[in-house]
Amino acid sequence: MLTALAIRDVVLIERLDLGFGPGLTVLTGETGAGKSILLDSLGLALGARAEAGLVRTGAAQASVTAAFAPPAGHPIAALLAEQGIAPDDEIVLRRVLARDGRSRGFINDQPVGVALLRRAGALLVEVQGQHEQMGLADSATHAGLLDAFGTPPAVRDAAATAWAEWRAALAALAAAREAIAAAARDEEWLRHAVAELAKLAPQPNEEDHLAGERQRLQQAERRAEAIAAALAELAPSGGGRERRSPGPAAALRAAARTLTRLLPAGSAAPAAPPPGPSVAPALAALERAEEALAEAETLLSRLGAEAEADPRALEAAEERLFALRAAARKHAVAVTELPGLLDSLSARLAALQTGAEEIDALDRRAAAARQAYQHAAASLSAARQAAATRLDRAVAHELPPLRLDKARFRTELTPLAETDWGPSGTETVRFLIATNPGQEPGPLARVASGGELSRLMLALKVVLAAGSPVPTLVFDEVDSGIGGATAAAVGERLARVAGTVQVLVVTHSPQVAARGTHHLRVSKTTDPHRAATLVTPLDPPTRQEEIARMLAGATITPSARAAAAELLGAG
Repeated sequence: MLTALAIRDVVLIERLDLGFGPGLTVLTGETGAGKSILLDSLGLALGARAEAGLVRTGAAQASVTAAFAPPAGHPIAALLAEQGIAPDDEIVLRRVLARDGRSRGFINDQPVGVALLRRAGALLVEVQGQHEQMGLADSATHAGLLDAFGTPPAVRDAAATAWAEWRAALAALAAAREAIAAAARDEEWLRHAVAELAKLAPQPNEEDHLAGERQRLQQAERRAEAIAAALAELAPSGGGRERRSPGPAAALRAAARTLTRLLPAGSAAPAAPPPGPSVAPALAALERAEEALAEAETLLSRLGAEAEADPRALEAAEERLFALRAAARKHAVAVTELPGLLDSLSARLAALQTGAEEIDALDRRAAAARQAYQHAAASLSAARQAAATRLDRAVAHELPPLRLDKARFRTELTPLAETDWGPSGTETVRFLIATNPGQEPGPLARVASGGELSRLMLALKVVLAAGSPVPTLVFDEVDSGIGGATAAAVGERLARVAGTVQVLVVTHSPQVAARGTHHLRVSKTTDPHRAATLVTPLDPPTRQEEIARMLAGATITPSARAAAAELLGAG
């Protein structure tokens, strides 16, 4: 419900802060006092069209802030969440209007477009006035209102569920047909691609395995080459035309033979030492070097035998790896995706053979889903027709006390073309009215006059208020042109509606005013320089005086005060 309204610099209002409570709030005052300014201000906060003339003379801008406390689960929470605005227990709509006519909107202090402000406002407040009707006059809302009035939720849910299942079946059928058509167009390519990939037979994680094997074989080849080169240096081959320097083993033997000549023949050492140092240590060192060299050659030969490379295995691994990568490039996928691609292409190719059976099965499923939806929609239509009969009877009961005894209200259900069926059924719902005998019922806003339409909306609200998601209703002079018993009937019905939702009503009728839970008096003060609109909450004594003024006019008589007291007592 609306909890507060703050108005700054709107027409004759410089600064005004109002609080609102539940139930029925009446606004009274002399004609021209500024009641319409209050409604225009509220409309500004709700996203209504803004005009530069609303800005008070001498002010740079006008602003209106409306605070609401919506009930739990109200649709406004979903709307704000959809727009990325965190919902709160209090929803604050604010509009700022500059003197040049440009305006800015805010919801919970976050800037928003005026269109979003209007959507939020429509969920929070419904206005019924002599010149503007919102909500009930919009036929798009009638199906929802009729359903809320008397259609079982289980029947509505069944139709919505059946619709969703039918749509899903049709989507699956369309997708299968498209897949088969695409496969048929690409059949030759598919057969070639499947045969090529099947021959290649890619395996999961094969690329990583081959890359590792290739690296291992390359390292083994380099190791074998290094060992062979080392052996060649120790024992070079003497074949070929090129003369190579002798290997280290031959060089060691030649050096030993040369030194041995220095020794006396037939003895290991000379009888008389020759002049200079002995060659025996050098000979011993050469012998040790020759033995170490022979050992090294033996070890290298053994390593060479163990590290023998397999060039054919390396070649095979590289060929396989390169073939996989080439296939992946051809199909624009990663190598790891090749097994899945083969499965996918094989399935598409297989679908050409099994597609007819699949299409038939999906077609039967879609037909069954359509039949189930039609059955659910027929049940919904029957429930709506029954609810429409009860609604027409209930509204007809409310019309005579509102001086609409000759009016005829009818709820019309019109079948839709199949292309327009939806989750909410197969028909449209419209509320029609005929205000005079012999007149054909027509749309609410086109047939009824301003006062008649306002009272008709009130009658509908009395019947439908419990199903309305809008927590605040505003009636602007719903009692225009009536009085006496009719005005009392209007007041009594406004009070009944206010038992379910918050109601604000601008009234000139004392019978209506006496029914209010809260009473605000709108007045205008003037001085030589300017006029100003004031709004005053009334306590019981001042409220009685205001209703007496509405009864008697400028001069309030004791009898008028007594009549006001009687009205307040009856209310």
